Amino acid sequence: MDEKRANGLTRRGFVAAGALAFASRSFATAARAELRISTPMPAPEWALLQRELLRAHTEACEIFHAKYFDERNHLLCFPRWGTNDGPDDAIEHVNDWPLLHALGGSDRILELYRAVYEGHVEQYSALRTRDVPMGRQGMYVREFPPQMDWQHISEGLSAFNLMGLSTPDDAKLIERTRRFAGFYDGSDAAANNYDAKHRVIRSMFNGSIGPLLRSTTALDWAGDRFDASRFKLEHGERNFEEFLKHFEEYTDTVCDSPLNLQSTTLALNAYLLTGEKRWRDWLLSYVDAWVDRAAANDDILPSKIGLDGRIGGKGKWYEGVYGWAFSPLVPQTGKREDRNRVPRSIVGFMNAALLTGDDRYMAVWRRQNAAINAHAKDIDGKRQTPRMCGPKGWYSYAPGPYRLNGFEIWYLSMSREDRALAGEHPWVDFLEGRNAAYPVTALRGSLERVRARVALVQGDQSTADTRLADNALEFNPASVASLLQLTQGALHIARPPWSPTSPAQGGAPLHARLRYFDPVRRRAGLPEDVAALVDKLEAGRTAVTLVNLNPGRERVVTVQGGAYGEHTILSAHDGSQSHVVNGRAFDARLAPGCGVRLDLAMKRYAANPTLAFPWAG
Repeated sequence: MDEKRANGLTRRGFVAAGALAFASRSFATAARAELRISTPMPAPEWALLQRELLRAHTEACEIFHAKYFDERNHLLCFPRWGTNDGPDDAIEHVNDWPLLHALGGSDRILELYRAVYEGHVEQYSALRTRDVPMGRQGMYVREFPPQMDWQHISEGLSAFNLMGLSTPDDAKLIERTRRFAGFYDGSDAAANNYDAKHRVIRSMFNGSIGPLLRSTTALDWAGDRFDASRFKLEHGERNFEEFLKHFEEYTDTVCDSPLNLQSTTLALNAYLLTGEKRWRDWLLSYVDAWVDRAAANDDILPSKIGLDGRIGGKGKWYEGVYGWAFSPLVPQTGKREDRNRVPRSIVGFMNAALLTGDDRYMAVWRRQNAAINAHAKDIDGKRQTPRMCGPKGWYSYAPGPYRLNGFEIWYLSMSREDRALAGEHPWVDFLEGRNAAYPVTALRGSLERVRARVALVQGDQSTADTRLADNALEFNPASVASLLQLTQGALHIARPPWSPTSPAQGGAPLHARLRYFDPVRRRAGLPEDVAALVDKLEAGRTAVTLVNLNPGRERVVTVQGGAYGEHTILSAHDGSQSHVVNGRAFDARLAPGCGVRLDLAMKRYAANPTLAFPWAG
């Protein structure tokens, strides 16, 4: 075999190799392998459903937008400050819309969510609080929460942190991302959140005006007083007094908290957009500080770090709002409810793993799970493990092993040892060959969800003056979980949690095995008429079927390894022979009505991640 054929590449036409061959790349600046696919493939049901689901979202999102936003793209509601129904809830109305477009949805969706983002920044920057000190300069200052906790800041960034998937060259997005990330690496003197010496973010309440260095009050969390009687209160309170009582115990915030690790997604995005090493360095330094803290605390991530960097500060390691011992009283019931949010901080460790491919970041969570499971005991004849820890030791026991975030640990490692942590899920059954019906079932379920959400929007009789910012969140028609799983082999990290073993999270980046681009239209997502199905995920292997549903027109799709090109695709096997790729991406030129199943050999986390499109420089 000659050298060109052995490499799967040639500069003259394409190598004859049955229905599949490699050719020189015809679209890009940087050389990229091309596959020519000419094997007819009858249109699979899953492929038709994928394309219909992408199509159906456009009208659904337009209907939703017309109902809940005005001509300025301001949310039509009674806008106010607060962690129950504040600015973060307002922008969550377009959660998953950036993913929809990046998957191949209409450019109209891109236009809508960008307009809504600008509208909500304008709306909440102009609003002032009366009673709450940190909101008196604006509910947004410098286009960002002035001071808030990272459970809620991260939820408010759920759309923002994914916008670069479709518009990595957007100058305003790049400037904002740099500015927001600069609030947390110590480079912005006006937002002195970070102490580089002790590697701590100096309060749980932080933001564009810096850290809040006093204990928080119920009012800080609940917002200004208002007449709550005319609104549907989504968190169960019956009046504003119960808002305040809900937050009475939310005071222990002058400390660093694992939740602050979610700020690292801003630095990650700054690095992905610019390639500037400073953002990577800060992210890894801050996450590494928490790796050290867990190791020094018997393998348990402490939930409170003093401003001097000591575990527990002047208190205990399990203290702090949303910490291991945080079980506040619920005013409506008079009972205590566990609100341990430490598991959400895995987002920061996943960010570090994405940048480095280093398994030691997931090892922190493996060891923590093992340490908690060591406290298992038999209760009522069942083996149970704790979820909380306080002055009297471990408590809040539940049946079975402790394995929160087990799916994420396994997804990143792909090790046999971690597979048991992931639990059971119909998607995993499909990937492991036990649930062949899953693609059709899941996509039909998503289509029904879109239809049901539109019906809810059209049946909603509320008006702007009777809606709070969180009242219409349940009507958002975006339904992307099945598309992410099936087309990209990706996680849907969102709220509510997509997996029983994963806590709800917001503001996380995309973790995917593959991603697609349209090199003809120069945009992100599957090209028109193209569908993809990932049916196998292993540590060094991904199997995907690509099909062009158009009977008369050729389509070209760029297939990239990873959400950010972090995975190197070594080769592609078409069932008869293997072809070398050795790059982040390749092009597949699909003849009309043709398709192929490819077995991709991959080296995961082998390349520096970037948001740049595959044909950039």
